Amino acid sequence: MKTVFFALALAAAATAQAAPYVPASGQQVIETLPRRGDPVQQQLRRLRSELTARPDDMALATELATRYIALARSDTDPRYLGYAQAALAPWWWLSAPPPQVRLLRATLLQSTHQFDPALDDLKAVLAADPNNAQAWLTQATVQTVRGDYTGATASCARLSATSIELVTITCIANVGTVTGRSQKSEQLLDLTLERSANAPAELQVWALTLLAEMAQRRGDAAIAEARYKRALALRPRDSYLLGAYSDFLLEQKRAAGVIALLADQTRIDALLLRRALALQQQRAMNSLAADVKELAARFDAAALRGDTVHQREQARFELLLRNDAATALALARKNWTVQKEPADMRILLESALKARDPGAARPVLDWIARNHTEDVAATRLIRQLNTGT
Repeated sequence: MKTVFFALALAAAATAQAAPYVPASGQQVIETLPRRGDPVQQQLRRLRSELTARPDDMALATELATRYIALARSDTDPRYLGYAQAALAPWWWLSAPPPQVRLLRATLLQSTHQFDPALDDLKAVLAADPNNAQAWLTQATVQTVRGDYTGATASCARLSATSIELVTITCIANVGTVTGRSQKSEQLLDLTLERSANAPAELQVWALTLLAEMAQRRGDAAIAEARYKRALALRPRDSYLLGAYSDFLLEQKRAAGVIALLADQTRIDALLLRRALALQQQRAMNSLAADVKELAARFDAAALRGDTVHQREQARFELLLRNDAATALALARKNWTVQKEPADMRILLESALKARDPGAARPVLDWIARNHTEDVAATRLIRQLNTGT
């Protein structure tokens, strides 16, 4: 039976958690809570109340956790990930929890870049249920982020018998775009999306965002923007999409668009970073200083917690907002040991360039040469590294 996935968007892109925020005064509005009359919140309250009465009811706990994971994505609110983990508390620390709990745990672990334990859980789930499409997709996502393209391709291939075509092709295209098959992958995914008009919105947004990034990486700004806008029309609060489109606008020197786009989205560290970069482009120094101070506090708090999820964003912060190339390079190199997506390549290349340390870029240069990765921004940075400009 063909299936669609409860947490596809979360599997496709991890959601970052923000550090606690201390308001400047008691009059400052820091949060607009969901209305008590909101049907979704009413249902969540009912489920929470039932789970409080029956904390060992696994079916109820997994239903509530699944809803929280979906809300973490749709509402750009990472706190729901913590709520999901809390719902699974009776089973969270078990070495071998039931498969349905284990899959949810893997999803939450990968969202915080705990890739090794996430993969351990996924392998266990798939050993018990080889036809679990969500587990294959999540495993393919983790493998792609880590640069295990052979493993990711094999995981994607297993989706063809258990999922709709758009999921399989998007999964495969996500690998192809970083392994020298970008043009063919983009063409195939575009055609598949066009004949998948009835696919769920979250699947269409995943495909459209990937297609937009593909066009952006090959330098076609017009097509990239059209695809970003189509995706935003379907899911205007998707946090990964907002970050990707913001980066596109920043490349185009369209800071005002970023500030408007992220007006109420800065709870997420990665999105606050993009707004700060937009303010920098606008030379709005007072507002920029406030955002830089806030980001520094959040990164400091993450360091105290031992949280390394934000190393890519912190490297951009140090490089572009603090002009500290040495610190940025150290962070980018650590980040590269964990994840190897195009954005990870670019920040390491850019940090090495600004630090005047071309040797530090060697792991990325070798990686790009070995995998035939195509990216006009990375190509430009490599040219600058080679010429010393």
